[in-house]
Amino acid sequence: MDSPRPEKVAVVDEVRTRLAEASAAVVTEYRGLTVADLAALRKNLHASGGEYKIFKNTLVRRAIDGSPHAQLEELLVGPTAIAFVHGDVSSVAKALRDFGRTNPRLVLKGGMLDGVLLSPAQLGALADLPPREVLLAQFAGALQASLARVASLLQALPRNLAYGLQALLEDRGGAAAAAPEVGTSPTPPAAAPEVGTSPTPPAAAPEVGTAAPEGDQEMRAGGE
Repeated sequence: MDSPRPEKVAVVDEVRTRLAEASAAVVTEYRGLTVADLAALRKNLHASGGEYKIFKNTLVRRAIDGSPHAQLEELLVGPTAIAFVHGDVSSVAKALRDFGRTNPRLVLKGGMLDGVLLSPAQLGALADLPPREVLLAQFAGALQASLARVASLLQALPRNLAYGLQALLEDRGGAAAAAPEVGTSPTPPAAAPEVGTSPTPPAAAPEVGTAAPEGDQEMRAGGE
């Protein structure tokens, strides 16, 4: 078997290198596009972070054989070209879609992103996404809003905790006022007489034979 020609080997190596360095790849069919159309497409893609190259399908198959990009082989039918993405994949997908709207001969066949084979519909969904800078700005805004809410909650937590502690102390203080203080005892009952003593005697009655009170004597004298 004859060894492959050096130029073919160079092309295979170039395809491998470009696929390895690209963040994504989109396979298209360019049948019917003129040289001027292809030049305009390359210009649009370059502005979006993409590069458009045409290779023979046989050489691309050799380049992807046994590699993570082997799934692209099913897309290599007919005159195909590859858009290598070096920036935002959604921007490149949008540039391809917009060009295809005015040049229907350009057909998106599929692509690969992070080892996942993408369908034309998925590429269309990527094209509908806002630019990467807009997405980052939206994410930063949402993150900032979330951090602001967290900060507000953290500020409210000590204040609410203080209110709760104050209410608890007031409640405990009211209960303490109702109960006797610690270390005191209720009013003691009347003391019992000491052992060996007698209770206070009642008032003594007048002795027999003693004079009655002066009032009684006067009453008797008046009657006599």
